[in-house]
Amino acid sequence: AEAAALKKLAVDYLHPEVGVTSVDGACFGRNYFNRASAPDTEDDEFADERAEVLAEAAALKQLAVDYLHPEVGVTSVDGAAFGRNYFNRASAPDTEDDEFADERAEVLAEAAALKKLAVDYLHPEVGVTSVDGACFGRNYFN
Repeated sequence: AEAAALKKLAVDYLHPEVGVTSVDGACFGRNYFNRASAPDTEDDEFADERAEVLAEAAALKQLAVDYLHPEVGVTSVDGAAFGRNYFNRASAPDTEDDEFADERAEVLAEAAALKKLAVDYLHPEVGVTSVDGACFGRNYFN
């Protein structure tokens, strides 16, 4: 009986959206917030101030999102808004020579090979896979 009562209390606590039902006519309650003698909850000045603060917070949030996500891009509906791309114009200097690009590719390939060797060394549990049929080895431990 106690376990069932505790279960009912837990369900009532965890699900307030269910509400309270009563069949007893002697049960009643009083709403202290909407009665005529209740104090006003908020003045109009405070409500206006709150609305301004929330609008400023929303604007700051939008600025933060714009700053942290540059990949989203900028949308404009004003026809007078324009910009200039200084990187793709005809008179812009070249960003990188071909020989530097080739050297960079070689360095990156060497770094990838070194990374693979380091991973193979640090993780011996991965094992070695081979596709060459002439590769063989002998296990001296078993």
